[in-house]
Amino acid sequence: MTSTPIHCEKIAVLYGGDSAEREVSLRSGEAIAKGLKQSGYDVVLVDTKGYCLSQLSQLKIDRAFIALHGRGGEDGCIQGALEFMGIPYTGSGVLGSALSMDKNRSKQVMQAVGLPTAPFVIVEQTDFHSENVSEILKQLGGKVMVKPAHEGSSIGMAMAETTEQLSEALNEAFVFDDEILVEAWINGPEYTVSILGDEALPAIHMETPNEFYDYDAKYQANTTQYHCPCHLSHSDESTLKTLALKAFKATGAKGWGRVDVMRNEKNEWQILEVNTVPGMTETSLVPKAAKVHGLNFSELVCKIIELSKQQRNSAKEH
Repeated sequence: MTSTPIHCEKIAVLYGGDSAEREVSLRSGEAIAKGLKQSGYDVVLVDTKGYCLSQLSQLKIDRAFIALHGRGGEDGCIQGALEFMGIPYTGSGVLGSALSMDKNRSKQVMQAVGLPTAPFVIVEQTDFHSENVSEILKQLGGKVMVKPAHEGSSIGMAMAETTEQLSEALNEAFVFDDEILVEAWINGPEYTVSILGDEALPAIHMETPNEFYDYDAKYQANTTQYHCPCHLSHSDESTLKTLALKAFKATGAKGWGRVDVMRNEKNEWQILEVNTVPGMTETSLVPKAAKVHGLNFSELVCKIIELSKQQRNSAKEH
């Protein structure tokens, strides 16, 4: 009988928060804490909603595991606070987090470095005029996807193919954000590639009967299918992984995360976005890919801790 290894580090798992993705974050944090405890870490769960971060210093923690999704946790805010306090943490730094979370600017970066991504238009609430809607539709091929620029989990997203639908989708998206990404519709399969350090894990192909892979398909429906291995040819999956790693590095993301990609009707890869703190419930996409790669959930969260140590050591050397 093998005993559980005891780690010297005390880890604070930061979860919950007050973003629109709070419920998913609560589940992620609980799963991560369980996985770390199984590996012998001393773990404390910290719900950041209404929490004064200065209290973290009183907990005498060695490292923070960020399990906060969306605003406040995935956009560089918590990372900046932890940097200021001198507390090591998992995942991307301030810049990588902020840039990856901003769909508009990360698309601009990908376009600038020559990575394939669908044509898009940025709509700002302060400059929005309803008479521009038909021109946007025409410019982007007549069918579009509307996305709040700073939300995750498909929150506020909608498909539109008429001027009425686009006007309605934009007005509903403005409830969540004052900057909206309007992207040309991609009619093809969706894939995701999880990243651990400099390595891309096996790709996952998601299939849903819904119009697109929305919040319901991700968290509520039992009709969504996940294929891993995803049955791409060796050459296609190799190309997909290479693109995902390039996109991950282009936004300055580090440590671990996930890159979402679609394939259009011409069989061309189109990068959607980089996620720096993706879902981490026992059934989330990153754990699914890690399992096929040979890592169970507890081994996965320990690997993420190890990567954060390597990043910090590398930063000290430079």
